[in-house]
Order: sequence, then structure tokens, then C-alpha cells
Amino acid sequence: MRDMKEVGAIAAQEPRLNDDIRTRECRLIGYDGTQMGIFNAREALRIAEGQGMDLVEIAPNAQPPVCRIMDYGKFKYEQAIKAKQARKNQTKVEIKEMKFRPKIDVGDYTTKKKHVLRFLEGGAKVKITIMFRGREMAHPEQGLSILERLADDLKDVAVIENAPKMEGRNMHMLIAPLPASKKAAEKNA
Repeated sequence: MRDMKEVGAIAAQEPRLNDDIRTRECRLIGYDGTQMGIFNAREALRIAEGQGMDLVEIAPNAQPPVCRIMDYGKFKYEQAIKAKQARKNQTKVEIKEMKFRPKIDVGDYTTKKKHVLRFLEGGAKVKITIMFRGREMAHPEQGLSILERLADDLKDVAVIENAPKMEGRNMHMLIAPLPASKKAAEKNA
């Protein structure tokens, strides 16, 4: 029984074509988008075949169901091209992580800050983590001061997306690169 439902759900995603249309009558839309009226399904199929096109049921739940005359193969091809174009234009946001310790030295801090800067310039968001161990847990303000100093050093190129927050033994902060419009405005100023 479950397999039949799955097959029905999959089949419901694709519109019915030509001989698969089982309704007695349908509202017919021409190839150019004009309303042609209500026809017997067999007559509508004959009209579509006479034009060398397919009859496609586009609104099966309407009363009566709506069918359109179109070249279904061309329609599917154009839909695939549009979907591919949409995926191509989609941007995937990458999140990099940089880990610090509360007692980090100046040299290590500057090196890690350069790495964070490189990630931001590459368009990635950066999750900054301060890791506490043992007695360091008694002084979360040291970790907070490092995060604040980093946010202040990077304020020209980044914005804080998630404020510093303590979770267990770690303190996290998420920073994102500034939008291009803000960067351009700051360069012109």
C-alpha cells in the first residue's frame, strides 16, 4: 500500500500528457496562450495532434481541468535550462572556523587575524572560537576581550553576525564580510 502512495506522489509531480488525460472534458488553452473554451478531451487531443503538439494537463484540480497545447519536450528542456541557471547563480556561503585560546600571544594573534582576514576576503563567514581549559573557565572575560579586540580590528571588513556567546567550555562569535555596497561606500569616503 505504501509503495502505491509513493508511486502516486511521484507521478503527481509530472503533468499528464496526451492519452494519459482521463477526464471527459477540459478547458483548452492554445499554443499561443489563448483561451479556446471547453472541449471534450478526445477532441482537444485531436486538435493538439493536428498542430503537431502535445496536450498537457496543467491544472488537474480545476473544474473542468485545464489542458494546454504545447511542445512538451521543448518545455521540459527549457525548464531544465532555467533550473541549471538558477543553481549556477546560487551562492553557497561557506563558514570557516578559527580557534583561539584565552592566553594567546601577540604574534599568534596577528597570524590568526591574517587568516581570518583572508577568509573574509574570500567571501566566507568566520566562526571565532575561544577554547577554555581547566582554571581558564573562571575567567571568561579574557576570552571576551580577545573577541572584542578582533571585532574592533576587523570592523572595516567585517560585521558581527552573532555576538559572543558562551557554550560549555567554548565561547563563539560569528563574523561575516561586509556587503559590497558598504565596502564601496567606505572606499569612496
